[in-house]
Amino acid sequence: MESNAVLLESKSSPINLLNEMHQLRLLGHLCDVTVSVEYQGVRAEFVAHKAVLAATSKFFKEVFLNEKGMDGPRTNVFLNEVQVADFASFLEFVYTAKVEVEEDRVQRMLEIAEKLKCLDLSETCFQLKKQMLESVLLELQNFSESQNSEEESSTQPSILLESKAAAVAEADQADCPLDPPDSPADRPSNRVSPEMPGTKPKEKT
Repeated sequence: MESNAVLLESKSSPINLLNEMHQLRLLGHLCDVTVSVEYQGVRAEFVAHKAVLAATSKFFKEVFLNEKGMDGPRTNVFLNEVQVADFASFLEFVYTAKVEVEEDRVQRMLEIAEKLKCLDLSETCFQLKKQMLESVLLELQNFSESQNSEEESSTQPSILLESKAAAVAEADQADCPLDPPDSPADRPSNRVSPEMPGTKPKEKT
């Protein structure tokens, strides 16, 4: 009787494999390629493993598959117009799947990824640049909204003051009319008018 097939899959194996290859590279063990990088007079050499570089970079894959003979125990590859710091970051990324760089170097890392045809690094840089752009746009939007709210808050007090002043003026007019009923002009007078007949001056005889 045949038994059903089961899947044996390790979630940690890819990470462990990368970590082990990274340690081997740092120690210089089993490395079979030396990459010489030079930029504006600054030069450095990096040892690595062909299999790792070929698996992560189509550029190195083409170089290694097309080489006719080995130059001794290690293959030498020369790269011009690539900064030393950028290639060091590139190596760290392909061996660990992560690397920390300054924000202003993201564009340079994208350029080296395209130069070396490293799809994983290219996509990572592209996504990071997209997030950075969205963050900047969000900050600009928040700044614009805060400016608008400040302008509105600065105009609202003057409107309130004007409405309050109008209300006070109306209240004053209601409490103090121009011709109040208790004014002397409206009160009945006890004095005799000078034109009344009793007060007319006597005629001279």
